[in-house]
Amino acid sequence: MKVISYNLRKHRAAGELVHLVERHGADALCLQEADTSDLPEEIAGLRLADSTQRNRLGLAVYYRENTYRAVDVRALALKKSLHDRVLKPAEERLLGARLHDIDENHDVIVASFHAAPLTALNSLRRHQIRTALAELQQLGEGVPAIMVGDYNYPVFKERLGQHVRDQGYELNLSDSRTYTRYRFFRGHYDFATSVGFEIDRVRTLPQGLSDHLPILVTARPVAGVRRTVEVAEAETGAA
Repeated sequence: MKVISYNLRKHRAAGELVHLVERHGADALCLQEADTSDLPEEIAGLRLADSTQRNRLGLAVYYRENTYRAVDVRALALKKSLHDRVLKPAEERLLGARLHDIDENHDVIVASFHAAPLTALNSLRRHQIRTALAELQQLGEGVPAIMVGDYNYPVFKERLGQHVRDQGYELNLSDSRTYTRYRFFRGHYDFATSVGFEIDRVRTLPQGLSDHLPILVTARPVAGVRRTVEVAEAETGAA
């Protein structure tokens, strides 16, 4: 499964999406800072699962409709920073979609996430990440899940990685930095957090009109996890 995550910088990079999807053969596309009123229903074979509705600049998740079927979608507002309370740029900071793989007959969860900006404390962002990961399990406990997006966490990433592992997830950074706008804040901002997936690679793609560089995550659901979920659901249905 190939997942692209891209912070569009106030929708400026929206015109690049068709090329990105076609160039890299993406199966899912997760967006941040998108003008959701201006998003198409389809991008190069990817269908819009849903987008946030209460954000000035929102989130969206697309999926390849000849491979997956959308089962459920959930948007969530997370604990607010002062920036959020004053300027109100983002009411909902998590959008997760449960997708059914038609050929493989198993489900996966793909989510777009956007943490509070650098004006907030790392402790607040950790709280948002912890809440977001917990909420994803409400879409399907035990279902392989991957959450990509702008984590706004350029320093002390080792502590964040341990924090994520304590919740049973793995944190993966891309192979080069993903943010270049300000000299002293350049670094890795866009991550992939997953459970039940084998992450083959997280690659930073060439920069476009955004101050964030898109990332491409190549991942495979772990077979053992898939079987466990399928058995559990079969038993629930039989009961």
